[in-house]
Amino acid sequence: MEAYDRVKANKGAPGVDEVSLGEFEKDLKGNLYKIWNRMSSGSYFPPPVKAVQIPKSQGGVRMLEVPTVGDRVAQTVVARRIEEKVEPIFHRDSYGYRPRRSALDAVAACRQRCWNYDWVVDLDVQAFFDSIDHDLMIKAVEANTDLPWVLLYVKRWLTAPMQQPDGSLQPRDRGTPQGSAVSPVLANLFLHYAFDTWMARTFPSVPFERYADDAVVHCTSERQARMVRQAIEDRMVEVGLRLHPDTTKIVYCKDNNRRGVYPDTSFTFLGYTFQPRGAKDRHGRVFTAFLPAISKDALTRLSRTVRRWRIHRRLDLSWAELAEMINPVVRGWTSYYGRFHRSELYTLLARINSYLVCWIRKKYRRLRPRRKARIVWERLITQHPRYFAHWTWARNPLMTARVVRAE
Repeated sequence: MEAYDRVKANKGAPGVDEVSLGEFEKDLKGNLYKIWNRMSSGSYFPPPVKAVQIPKSQGGVRMLEVPTVGDRVAQTVVARRIEEKVEPIFHRDSYGYRPRRSALDAVAACRQRCWNYDWVVDLDVQAFFDSIDHDLMIKAVEANTDLPWVLLYVKRWLTAPMQQPDGSLQPRDRGTPQGSAVSPVLANLFLHYAFDTWMARTFPSVPFERYADDAVVHCTSERQARMVRQAIEDRMVEVGLRLHPDTTKIVYCKDNNRRGVYPDTSFTFLGYTFQPRGAKDRHGRVFTAFLPAISKDALTRLSRTVRRWRIHRRLDLSWAELAEMINPVVRGWTSYYGRFHRSELYTLLARINSYLVCWIRKKYRRLRPRRKARIVWERLITQHPRYFAHWTWARNPLMTARVVRAE
């Protein structure tokens, strides 16, 4: 039941059986009993996972593999058992899919170390979830559990076939399903041995932050960075993985105190781009610091979402319904991307305000003149300053027609 509560909280789409969470819950006790009965007797065999293509922000698609609701419950039971054993041994700079740790914690640690170290190795493991060696994965699980049934079901999930959109089944001899409930802890466990403990043993003085298969390594010199990158590349080959040749790079953390001209002075980590940016000290003096802010790709993705809302054409909605529609999403954006260098978000938030002003002018004929609409706008933000989640940061719209003309 605890596993089901976690699955329900995560929501998610139906798997190959097309059974949704709502349908599963109609006979919840009966469905959970079947899973318990089969798992406890060793006769539980996972169904195929459903292949779903998800567009990538950089182009191309990522294959997400969706298990059935019942299979997600079973996986969560096993994942919780593994987590109990491995969480105490995980590296302090491993942040992905761990309790009381977040992506923002990793970004904060990375920011601090970029001030202390001149060079960064920006790592990206190519097709990580599709390339995990099953034998090494099983070996890692065996070392961290004394429960035979946990090992049994991990083996079955690793080899569960994937059902393509045309209905055909694709067998699996490598990798772990990206999107399954057990994959995050398995991926962390694999990289704990493949990368974290290896780094601590081989380069004990070289700090890093890792979130799933994305990692940033900090070095004191370009020579050390090149040596570390080559050693990591060789290590990945040893464990059946490969660094992405295009997105893995060595970066110089340039700021006011760091001289020299180098080809790469920026990198992106967890939706934040680290690069030289203008900043002010406590005396108001402007200087250049190496700082993170929302990446261009992330900002483009958010802007496309705002455009898809077509706020200025939702004349069927009331003011309150508009707020209810966009506030949860915008609050999530500001909470994550506004943690560091929040000013990069202001243009996007002002654009939302422009759509809202246009909505006012279209919905109320007497407010068609721009001047009257602006008077009403000023009264609204004065009387209800927290009505929309982003008004605490940006209350003025981009008062230009071009924002919505193309719509």
